[in-house]
Amino acid sequence: MSLRARPTPTKETLVSDTASSTTTSDFAGDDVPETPKPQPPPPSLSQRALSQTLTGTASLAKLLPTGTLLALQLLTPIFTNSGSCDSTTRPMTFILLVLLALSCFLACFTDSFRSSDGQVHYGFVTFKGMWLFDYPTAAGLSSGLPDLRKYRLSFIDVVHAISSVFVLVALALRDKNVVSCFYPMPAHETQEVLDIVPIGIGFLCSLLFVVFPTRRHGIGYPVTSST
Repeated sequence: MSLRARPTPTKETLVSDTASSTTTSDFAGDDVPETPKPQPPPPSLSQRALSQTLTGTASLAKLLPTGTLLALQLLTPIFTNSGSCDSTTRPMTFILLVLLALSCFLACFTDSFRSSDGQVHYGFVTFKGMWLFDYPTAAGLSSGLPDLRKYRLSFIDVVHAISSVFVLVALALRDKNVVSCFYPMPAHETQEVLDIVPIGIGFLCSLLFVVFPTRRHGIGYPVTSST
């Protein structure tokens, strides 16, 4: 009786068998369908309305004259002599109010953006685009600057600027030092106007800012890349 030797598997055979098993498992894995990820539910109507309201309210900080209001509160007691104006302090107070109103008006035409290199640029919007304060050679657009023509002046910018001036006037008319300076002894009808009109102006302008928010970043506010 002869014994037959068992064949010894070679290295090439082992590699071939391993590759065949791997290919078979890959095809088997392809046949298994992937479990679809659950989609988040769409926001409800109340959530969209709340998000829109919060977004519009956040833009009020860019339009309402917050910094100018601080200057108004600090300087009017000095210029008006605590409400006791004379022939000298009354014109000076009027000039102060005009300068503050002009700063509110011009601030609505400023904008800023972050370029591709991470640097923040500030400028003044015009009908042709943006004129940069800190980049005099912007015509070349060679340092990652976006197209400055998309920042051109629009009609809503003018509306925001005029509304900001009205808000400042309304705040000034609610200041007791300013009222005492220009209206030391107002008549009954004048007092009613001084009590009602500033509140109405402030409410309407604030509502306008919320309904038509600005896309300007101004100076000193957070900016986004290339916007």
